Amino acid sequence: MSGYDFTLAGAQLTALGSGALWWAAQRLLCVSDLHLGKSERQLRRGGSALPPYETRDTLQRLSTLIDQFAPDTILCLGDSFDDLAAAEALHDPEAKDLRQMVAARDWIWIEGNHDPGATGFGGQACDEISIGTLTFRHIARGDAAPGEVSGHYHPKARLSRGSARPAFLLDQTRLILPAFGTYTGGLRSSDPALTGLMAPQALAILTGPTALPCPMPR
Repeated sequence: MSGYDFTLAGAQLTALGSGALWWAAQRLLCVSDLHLGKSERQLRRGGSALPPYETRDTLQRLSTLIDQFAPDTILCLGDSFDDLAAAEALHDPEAKDLRQMVAARDWIWIEGNHDPGATGFGGQACDEISIGTLTFRHIARGDAAPGEVSGHYHPKARLSRGSARPAFLLDQTRLILPAFGTYTGGLRSSDPALTGLMAPQALAILTGPTALPCPMPR
């Protein structure tokens, strides 16, 4: 699965076709919006039942990336859990695997609107963090300085032909990551919430076997 190399605030980064971000100079792998436990939360709140496999699938895909890149640091950009109760309700095998993954490296949890607090899985939890020239937070700010990396919106985009794919959105100020979680859905890049944040020359980098950059569809 190939990636797309670009520069943001002087940092050399790679948007991976998986939806993760790789910062080679820092040995840092960043993912956003895992929404672990989404099927449990939806059923608990009276929604329709979903096959309860999304946590296993999301963790397996993340584990594959960790094996591939051997990062020193994992940074999760918020909404890692569908809510704090879902974090507590993870099945024992998935909870054990996650604890082992977190214990093996420097792990940073950015707090999101779904998980605004510590979850008991170890690692460092914070509202936002600056590393080098980049600032990582869950929700983009309209007045952000160049170098903002965020998630939250689950952006997706499509070319004139073909189905929509989860996508990174990139301009000279910010990068918004797609959701990495299995049951996360997405918001079209043409939505006013995104067109109002991204500069006119912004790119959408579509995920898939090949990370594909194109002018951000508006």
